[in-house]
Amino acid sequence: QVQLVESGGGLVQAGDSLRLSCAASGRAFSNYAMGWFRQAPGKEREFVAGITTSGNTRSYADSVKGRFTVSRDNAKNTVYLQMSSLKPADTGIYYCAASGYTSVMHTTATYNYWGHGTQVTVSS
Repeated sequence: QVQLVESGGGLVQAGDSLRLSCAASGRAFSNYAMGWFRQAPGKEREFVAGITTSGNTRSYADSVKGRFTVSRDNAKNTVYLQMSSLKPADTGIYYCAASGYTSVMHTTATYNYWGHGTQVTVSS
């Protein structure tokens, strides 16, 4: 079992930055590729960013490329999502998830563990 707890969400204005954190506990964090997903009201949960177990490879949704950066610190059992130049379209609940795969997976079905999410609201 892996327990995930997100933090760092909030209400910001367009153009602002936020850093989300996801703290993991339980089984070896470094064995899991990690992903960030988000879900806006009335929409399906979508992939935002992911990082491999080693941290050497990262993947991003086209909508956030160049604005978001995913990173991880295996010594601290934590994965981060640095978000810059935020837009109202980035509003939603952000979830981190752990996958038993070593490479980055883009679909929710490939992730075994999920946090409860943190709300990000970007006003125009």
